[in-house]
Amino acid sequence: MYLSTQEELAAFCERAAASKVLAVDTEFLREKTFFPKLCLVQVAAGEDIAAIDPILIEDLSPLAALFEDPSITKVFHACSQDLEVLLDGMGVECAPVFDTQLAAAFLGLRQQVSYASLVESYCGVRLPKAESLTDWSRRPLDPEQLSYAEDDVRYLPGIYDRMVSELVGRDRLSWVTPEMERLCDFSRIRRDPREAYLRLRRASSLTRRQLAVAREVCAWRERVAAERDIPRKWVISDEVVVEVCKRAPSSVERLRRIRGIDQMAERDALSLVDAVARGVACPAEECPKMTRHARPSAETEGVIDLMYAVLRLVSEKSGVATQLIATRDDLLDFLLDRGSSRLAHDWRWELAGSTLDRLLAGEVGLTVKNGSIELL
Repeated sequence: MYLSTQEELAAFCERAAASKVLAVDTEFLREKTFFPKLCLVQVAAGEDIAAIDPILIEDLSPLAALFEDPSITKVFHACSQDLEVLLDGMGVECAPVFDTQLAAAFLGLRQQVSYASLVESYCGVRLPKAESLTDWSRRPLDPEQLSYAEDDVRYLPGIYDRMVSELVGRDRLSWVTPEMERLCDFSRIRRDPREAYLRLRRASSLTRRQLAVAREVCAWRERVAAERDIPRKWVISDEVVVEVCKRAPSSVERLRRIRGIDQMAERDALSLVDAVARGVACPAEECPKMTRHARPSAETEGVIDLMYAVLRLVSEKSGVATQLIATRDDLLDFLLDRGSSRLAHDWRWELAGSTLDRLLAGEVGLTVKNGSIELL
């Protein structure tokens, strides 16, 4: 059902409040804005499936109360963007959450399995793709668009029930729960502008002093983009940010020598030069430092290759996706400082870390039997 009035939403939320599980998805646009524009919220509660129109309904507080109810599990597929959109669009910190994409990686499916593949695998249904590029901000929405949107939550409750049963049957629910809780860490979703430089492409090419400049420039870009609600790259692109950090221009004249700055308004150019100056003036001990490993030696690379082979074997036997257990960087961390590595804790230690520890101690090895790798 399509809900476009306050009365319809209130009636639906009153019924949905009795549910222990809600399946949730969102449709949004962000190509031309800094903040995602929430265009549609789909919710499945028992037999009810609702497409809720946040553009036409001004007061979404009944829905917000459901999303923040700690007694109701909200089921998403690949929830990270949805959680950000609901936070920005409704001011909602949605919890607790169950992410079927994350759970699938513990149950023998690839780590980033698509929703369509999951529905086909669990329900035997092939979903249409015709509306995947819809402009969800345009009104009215036609029946085909609404049906497509509702399909995004239609199958989630059944998939959730099956997944929980499988996780319990494999004694893995305790592995998944803390991973789900980390998804709801809204301190990561509410990003500090002064940490924006950590997501700057090619930041690894910068020195510590240049990173101090990047911290100020990226924070300036975040504030400008947020104030004008435009994409960051419309203010200044990552490529130009890196060049600005390397040259550290001390005047607008020097700044404009950098390609890509020529169209910038004078007031923006002045405030950007001020941001550069703040970075240049940062005390040496306060300059940020990127955590990066020195390039491993050939011998170390060989050990990591051996560890990765063991990791692949553990993944194949357990059905837990390799990248979910550990990356090659995680393996290097484990090799260099076992205690601080995430492989030394919780389910990762139980599943793979203990075996890797024995491998490095020379207590286990690898062999080939019938064309397959096995542990000795």
